[in-house]
Amino acid sequence: MTALAELVEKDRNHSCAGIGPDEVCVRIVSVADLPTRFGTFRIVAFWNNRDASDHVAIIKGDVVDQPDVLTRLHSECLTGDALGSLRCDCRDQLEHSLRRIEQAEHGMVLYLRQEGRGIGIMNKIRAYSLQDQGLDTVDANRALGFRDDERDYAIAAHMIRSLRVGSVKLMTNNPNKINQLKQYGVTVSSREPHVLPPNPHNRFYLETKASRSGHWIDLNGKQHLPEQSDPVVVAGMKMEEPI
Repeated sequence: MTALAELVEKDRNHSCAGIGPDEVCVRIVSVADLPTRFGTFRIVAFWNNRDASDHVAIIKGDVVDQPDVLTRLHSECLTGDALGSLRCDCRDQLEHSLRRIEQAEHGMVLYLRQEGRGIGIMNKIRAYSLQDQGLDTVDANRALGFRDDERDYAIAAHMIRSLRVGSVKLMTNNPNKINQLKQYGVTVSSREPHVLPPNPHNRFYLETKASRSGHWIDLNGKQHLPEQSDPVVVAGMKMEEPI
């Protein structure tokens, strides 16, 4: 049996006290081969006690008991991932992360069913309508009674722990992902910048991520000098980010 298949058997009757405020417990339920246009992977399905959503891990190589596994936490985006919407960069980020893990010795993409930063597809379309009227993504969410970002990464953290991954190199521009994973006991050994070129339809969306949500994105490629107080440098700038 492969290491992943052994984890399925081990988790068959798994139960635990859970992690996070919702006491999330996760169990690996199945693993299968997944040939794709980006490479050949294995896909792992997870049950959890928090919601009725089915979250999966798309895996390249042997990640079990491995340190520094290249990892992407990707939140489901029907409009971007499946329909090719240009209002966001979700599909570009998903495809880029799959290509990157294919090139790595081992890596994984956790595909998390938390549409619209956790507000669901219906409310996401409502937010789109408000954005059509001039609001940015943050104000649109707030107008609907939500926080800027409703996502919680306790499920993702438990998925990583269930796979017995030693530590992750996280592909992200979002400091909240790093902070939450660390809070839930995952070792993040480094951050891999995940900045992709904007298009005319999503530039304001990406600028809002940077200016209001604190994402490490600089769409202008400006130089950050060593004496400046801001330590964040991302791919595309003239200096590499300090680890």
